Amino acid sequence: MDTMDDAILFHLRQDSSLTNTELADLVGLTPSPCLRRVKKLEADGIITGYRAIVSQEALGRGFQVIVTAEIGVNDQATIEDFESQVAAFDEVIECRRLFGIPDYFIRVAVKDLATYENFMVTKLSGLPAVSRVTSLITMKTIKSVD
Repeated sequence: MDTMDDAILFHLRQDSSLTNTELADLVGLTPSPCLRRVKKLEADGIITGYRAIVSQEALGRGFQVIVTAEIGVNDQATIEDFESQVAAFDEVIECRRLFGIPDYFIRVAVKDLATYENFMVTKLSGLPAVSRVTSLITMKTIKSVD
């Protein structure tokens, strides 16, 4: 990795749909060496994929809530069951298992507060492993990588 690779990664993080020619122009290379560098970054596992970033607001899911969850039973089967159920919820756009307390960080995107309440009551808090849930309503998003 050098400063040219850093520049390539910077521009691809800003817009992964750039053509190789556009990317080469942005970083000051000709297309062939630029493409070789991108392919090497992919082969080395530094670039692991490309994706579209979708506006939750445009999908009618602009109300986001950060949820922390604690589970009451910590055997492997319970953990796996909880994680698979949470991952299957369409409302959940991110879920992370944490060290310490709480056990999970979950980001939920829905239409509005009433929709969130319904999700919380009928889905998340009803999971057998859940012992405690805390909801933190987002006031303003300052920075987001997605």
